Amino acid sequence: MAQAAQMHLNQALMRIHRRAESADRSTLAATYVTAGSFSAMINSADHQILFGRRGTGKTHGLLHLHDLIEQTGDVAIYLDLRTIGSTGGLYANEALSPAQRGTQLLVDTLEAVHDQLVTLAIDGQNFDQDRLMRGLDDWAAAATDIEVVGEIEQEQTRSDADEQAGGFEASLGRTSGIKANLHHKASTKASSRRKSTGIEQHRVMFGPLSRAIQTVADGIQPARLWLLLDEWSSVPLDLQPFLADLLRRSVLPIRGITVKIAAIEHRARFFVPVHDDYLGIEVGSDAASTVSLDDALVFDQSRKQAQAFFRQLFYNHVRPVLATMLRTDTPDIDEFTEGTFHEGALAELVRAAEGVPRDAINIAAFAAQYAHASKINVSHVRRAAKDWYLRDKKIALSRYENADQVLAGLVDEVVGRRKSRTFLLASADRPATIDALCDARLLHVLRRGVVDPRHPGRAYDGFAIDYGCYVSLLTDDTKPVPADVFHFDKAVVDLSRLGS
Repeated sequence: MAQAAQMHLNQALMRIHRRAESADRSTLAATYVTAGSFSAMINSADHQILFGRRGTGKTHGLLHLHDLIEQTGDVAIYLDLRTIGSTGGLYANEALSPAQRGTQLLVDTLEAVHDQLVTLAIDGQNFDQDRLMRGLDDWAAAATDIEVVGEIEQEQTRSDADEQAGGFEASLGRTSGIKANLHHKASTKASSRRKSTGIEQHRVMFGPLSRAIQTVADGIQPARLWLLLDEWSSVPLDLQPFLADLLRRSVLPIRGITVKIAAIEHRARFFVPVHDDYLGIEVGSDAASTVSLDDALVFDQSRKQAQAFFRQLFYNHVRPVLATMLRTDTPDIDEFTEGTFHEGALAELVRAAEGVPRDAINIAAFAAQYAHASKINVSHVRRAAKDWYLRDKKIALSRYENADQVLAGLVDEVVGRRKSRTFLLASADRPATIDALCDARLLHVLRRGVVDPRHPGRAYDGFAIDYGCYVSLLTDDTKPVPADVFHFDKAVVDLSRLGS
């Protein structure tokens, strides 16, 4: 391939949008790639929680679903919870009680959804406008009720006045008469004063709110209302059950409404017990099902399936970019693959991505930068994965307590002593630090519920140390990265011996 054409391919990889929210809707629709049965699952009308680590495509999936919903004539409300209220201010103010901060969060969320619905109502679609606007008015009233919390002073005063005057007068003579005068005056004055001192607080009236939301849902029939809540894990952890409880009480029971929530599994708290009841959503009961993108993108050792997914992913993102760069027709997917990657390079890039599309896109961009005017080879991929690990993933370790010590212990044991990249941990003994390392994409779950044939009662989860982390430790760039296989004789790791 000519050098100029080769540079165009590499430059197109470097120009791919890294985050779904930064791309326009038409680009999102054109670049979406279905992972297994994921698309069919999230298209169901059931309430669902969509789990996935950063970069697995939760936002892209919800925005793609948004477009599909609108094409069918239903109504979709997409809400990025990072933009609600003041997450870094009021919601993080520990001087206020969780109930106060949680109530304000509910009000802000309801207001954001209400505003989008008002815009739809004004646009004049084929809705029952009278019922819809009446429901929205009741919605606003129920969501913004205010009470004064504080001391109340009651003062009453009373005064009485009584005045009497009387007289008698008589005269004799040529004329005679009797004159009498009697005067009485009485008055009573009473006053009452009530003074409330305290602060105004919002309160959400769940009963009226639920009735208002049902009226809104009835007003848009036969269309269905889909509420898509993204970035759930951006809400402070202690406030998430309050928002979940609002949904359980006022939204989930409403006919004609479907709720989808995108969250990071180990940074989400949907449920807390309260005496004989609970606050929030009982996952699997109130929300009918959960969908895991982490599981959908782990191709269960099917390298062919994984390569097909990521090849399509790269091509879908590159095609619109190439269309603006080339005067000739854009290449088809086979021409793109053959012209961009040396033999084995795409397979190595898929391994390096560890099933995370955002990591794949970033590693591909770095590799294209290093390749410049030549095809991407395995060496470029390894260098790119190493740099992406050092620039992005390793820095994220500072957010998690003791995560760097645990990772260092695993690297010493698994990579240094066992000369491997994969290991097994007992499912029942998995600490929070391991979950944090998975969220940071420094550890990757390859298999769940692996059973030891020698001890059938014990279950393990299979992990791999991040590809970029592994290659950053290699002194010989040509040394192959170990295959992702598990042998019980040397794969099980006892974290207690690592000082975790």
